[in-house]
Amino acid sequence: MSTAPPTTISPKTMPAYLDDLYDIGARIVRGYLRRARVFRDRQNPLAYPDDILHERYRFSSEGIRYLCQLLGPEVSNSTRRSNALTIEHTVCLALRYFASGQFMYSIGDAEHLSKNTVCRAVRKVVLALSKLLDAFVVFPGHLSALRNKEGFHAIMTCDHQLMVTSLDARQSVFYRFCCTNLRVTVALNFFKGHFDGLLLGDRGYPCLKHLVTPYPDTLTRPQIQFNAAHSLTRVRIEMTFGILKARFTCLKGLRVRPERACQVVSACVVLHNIATIRKEKTPTPLPMPPDIVDPVTLDHPTGRAVRDAITNQCFTH
Repeated sequence: MSTAPPTTISPKTMPAYLDDLYDIGARIVRGYLRRARVFRDRQNPLAYPDDILHERYRFSSEGIRYLCQLLGPEVSNSTRRSNALTIEHTVCLALRYFASGQFMYSIGDAEHLSKNTVCRAVRKVVLALSKLLDAFVVFPGHLSALRNKEGFHAIMTCDHQLMVTSLDARQSVFYRFCCTNLRVTVALNFFKGHFDGLLLGDRGYPCLKHLVTPYPDTLTRPQIQFNAAHSLTRVRIEMTFGILKARFTCLKGLRVRPERACQVVSACVVLHNIATIRKEKTPTPLPMPPDIVDPVTLDHPTGRAVRDAITNQCFTH
């Protein structure tokens, strides 16, 4: 009785699925551990009533569509491969970050997206809005200088419409806002005679020919009335700050590098002015802390003369 030799499988006759006997176990383990790519069907972010859109994004559906048209060339993806974000999703992700101030991963969890995807979307929108700063933040404003003066005079009197007209977010690690308050370039234009009017400032600035500050020590009733009118006018600036921070909660505490913070501030200011122009719903302004300034008493003689002339003309009866 003969015994048949054991059957052997040569590499040439080995089945395709057994091409590497030593690696087959590792392949099985990797197959179990590999995460399958799942592309979720993202719901249309604009398929909600305007009250919900205002709560999430601070803009109505028409306002968001306007922003998509405005920013589309800068934020659109060149391909739709791998279920890339649409312009609407990109813009809405950034608006949700501006409005809520949440961490990127929290926004990503809510939208079923990775943190990196949210970061890229917000970055795109921030850079696109920063390029529009000079178009939407202009001095003395989108209205004529005469209209601005009439608006201020109505409250004896920032822009009376609570529009930001001047911004310099580069002067400090903590962002600094200037509406129709002092900004170096704007002040120089006034001093050169390019604008007809006056700037209002607090006691942190000296009283100059084109920059009027309150009386440091009120001695007469007209001076008291002048300071009261001055305060009533400057409160519009504080209201602007309060509305800006209420509209975009991220400004209450930016968790980014200083240079990125400046860009986010610029983007939010552009969006605030767009929302004001389009008459979007205005949030209740947040209370602003009182100004803490080092008083300046060395007023320029020309500035004192201008302030006294206004006081004598408007408050002396």
